[in-house]
Amino acid sequence: MSHPKTREERIAHLKQEVKKRVLILDGAMGTMIQRYKLQEADYRGERFKDHGSDVKGNNELISLVRPDILRDIHLQYYRAGADIAETNTFGATRIAQADYHMEDLAYEMNVASARIAREAAEICEAETPGRVCYVAGVLGPTNRTASISPDVNDPGYRNVDFDRLYVAYKESTRGLIEGGADIILVETIFDTLNAKAALYAVQDVFDEDGVTLPIMISGTITDMSGRLLSGQTPEAFWNSVRHVEPFSIGLNCALGAKEMRQHIDTLSRVADTLVSAHPNAGLPNEMGEYDESPQQMAKLVGEFVTSGLVNILGGCCGTTPDHIRAIAESAKGGKPREIPEIERRMRLSGLEPFAAD
Repeated sequence: MSHPKTREERIAHLKQEVKKRVLILDGAMGTMIQRYKLQEADYRGERFKDHGSDVKGNNELISLVRPDILRDIHLQYYRAGADIAETNTFGATRIAQADYHMEDLAYEMNVASARIAREAAEICEAETPGRVCYVAGVLGPTNRTASISPDVNDPGYRNVDFDRLYVAYKESTRGLIEGGADIILVETIFDTLNAKAALYAVQDVFDEDGVTLPIMISGTITDMSGRLLSGQTPEAFWNSVRHVEPFSIGLNCALGAKEMRQHIDTLSRVADTLVSAHPNAGLPNEMGEYDESPQQMAKLVGEFVTSGLVNILGGCCGTTPDHIRAIAESAKGGKPREIPEIERRMRLSGLEPFAAD
C-alpha cells in the first residue's frame, strides 16, 4: 500500500498493520503538561485573561492557549515510538468543562486538539518516510457518574443522566472527527452506563454524518476488587459493550502493569476483538507520584506481548516518552495476540457475566 493520504486510507492501513505487530499507544498527557510548570496566567493566555473563574489545571485549555506545548508533547511520544497519539480531550466535554464555566468551548477544544495531534503526526511522517502515525480522539469518562449517587444519604440521586451524557458526547465526537481523528477512544471507563452513553452517541454521529471510525474501548479497574467503580468485572463489562463491535477492548489507568495483568488475561480470553493495555507506571506512592522506571515497566508489559495477551500497548499515569520508548523496544518483534474464536452463546451481564447454555 502506498503512503495513505486520506483518513480512510489511514484506517485501512491501521487495520492491516495491527495484524503484523503490536501497535504502540502514547503515554500520559497530564504527566507531561506538569513538566511545564504552568501557572494561572499560562492557562488563561491573552484570550481568557478576564475569565471569571480559575482555570489552572484545565489541561484541555492548553489546546487553545498553548498549542505549541501540546504539539511538542505529541512529537515526543511519536518520536519515542508511539504509533497512536491520544488527543488532549480527556475532559473536553460540556459536562466536565462546567467546572471551569467553559462549557461552550468543548467543541472547539476537541477540534483544536485533534488538529494539533494530526499536525504532529504529519511532522513525524515527514521525518521518517513510509511511517504512518494515527490519532485517537479521546472521549473521557467526565467527572460525573450516571450509575452511582454522590450523596450517601440519597442513594437514588444522580448528578447526571444518560441523556445529558449522550448530548455532550455527540458534540465532542463531532469535534474530534472535524479535527482529523482516525480513531475514537472511549477511555478510563469507571461507569459502564457513562460508556454506553458515549458509545450510543458515537454510533449516532457515524450514522447521521456518514463517517465511520474504529472505536477503541478502555475501562479502568479502580482498585484491587477487580471491578469497575460501577461494579462490573472485566468480562461483564465486555459483555455490556460487545454489541458495538469495537476495534479493541482494554484497560487503562488506576493499576500498574503487575496488578492489571490478570484482568488483561481475562479480556484476552473472552474478547473476539483486539485487546489493548495502557497501565500506570506502577501504583502511586505516598505523594501520589509514580516511581516505576521505564525499564521496570517495559519488562512487565513486555511479558504481555510474549504471553500473547495484547495487540495495542501503551502507558497511562506517570508514563513519559522514556517509558514509551522502552515499551516500544520491549514489544519489537513480538507477535500480536491472535483473536480467538468465541463460542456463540447468549452472553449477558449484571455485575457478573452470565452465559446461557
